[in-house]
Order: sequence, then structure tokens, then C-alpha cells
Amino acid sequence: MLDIDMASSSDKDNAPATTEELQYVQYEGDKEETYLPAIRQLISKDLSEPYSIYVYRYFLYQWGDLCFMALDPSNSLVGVVVCKLEPHRSGTFRGYIAMLAVQESHRGKGIATKLVCMSIDAMVARDADEVVLETEVTNTASLKLYERLGFLRSKRLHRYYLNGNTAFRLVLYLKPGTATKMPDIDEGGMRYPRYDGNDADNVMYGAEPYA
Repeated sequence: MLDIDMASSSDKDNAPATTEELQYVQYEGDKEETYLPAIRQLISKDLSEPYSIYVYRYFLYQWGDLCFMALDPSNSLVGVVVCKLEPHRSGTFRGYIAMLAVQESHRGKGIATKLVCMSIDAMVARDADEVVLETEVTNTASLKLYERLGFLRSKRLHRYYLNGNTAFRLVLYLKPGTATKMPDIDEGGMRYPRYDGNDADNVMYGAEPYA
């Protein structure tokens, strides 16, 4: 990449939008035609196998208010986080960060952190007890991002992903006493592909079973 002092004027004119120029918006049903294909394309870029359109609709139809997007000045999608929130068998009201991706040209600007914080704030507003996610044990950048936000490693999930890689389950306790409730247990069921990189600004998590 060119050093900024060496870049030509045309390079500067074509540079990605700065963080200050981005706008962060909540997903809404009337945005589907414009943004669902863009969300799918952005997330699918780093998957070993593509998600069905129904996976995206499962999350966005039920928890669209927990999906947040980063848009550039032309309203093009540059980042997205997709979540869900529902009662868990442990007795908690559990939030789940299912998908997180940032366009490669916009990584390293804190966009992923902003999106995650917005989703956590939205789950807190809906009275969530905790937020969980999974990420590969080798994804040190992702682990640092979430641990910086207060997430703790709660479980090691052997061969969790379809590519055979092992994951850590991370949890953020939002209320006192949540950690003392029934211990989390391994769930069987569907597991989805995830990206093979190591960039905290572009993380794909295997979703929990829908049951």
C-alpha cells in the first residue's frame, strides 16, 4: 500500500471514506431489497461455503433491530453485524453475535468494534442477561477485540466448525449473578462455515442451532 505522503492526488481522491464520513444505521425490513444482497455478498467473501439466503432471513426477519450496518457516503455497505436475542435453556435471556464483517478496504478503523458495541447496547436495552459468540482459538485478533470489550472465554469447542477448526465460546455477562446460573452445555446441530483469516474486523461465527 502506498504511503500517504507518496500517494498521487488521484489515489487520494479514490481513497476509502474515513470513519467520520461513515454512517451507522439499524437494519429495517424496507431495506431488504437494497442491503440483504450486499450483506450476503460481504459476509460470503470469506466463507469456505456460502450460507443459504434463508440463514440471513432467519436472523434479519426476527432480529433486524439487532443488525447494524456501516455505510459510506454513497450508502454502500462497508460493515455489518448480525445478532439474535432469545431465552436460553440455562434460564438466561441470551444475545448471540452471529455474523460480523467489514470490507477489506475499511478494516483497521475500529468499525467492527463500533458495530459490536451498538449491537450490545441494543441487547442491553432489550434486557439481555448475557451475550455470547464463538471464534477460532487461533484467531488472536478477534479474541483481543472481544476480550477488550469484557468478553470471557467460557468453553473450548473441539472441531466446532465445518472446516474442523476448534473454537472458543466467549461470553459477556451483563447482569450480576448471570454467571452462576445453570452452566452452558454443548449443543448439537447445525454448524456453519466461517472465514479462514485472522482479522478482527472481519469475523464470521458459527451460529448456534436454531432450536
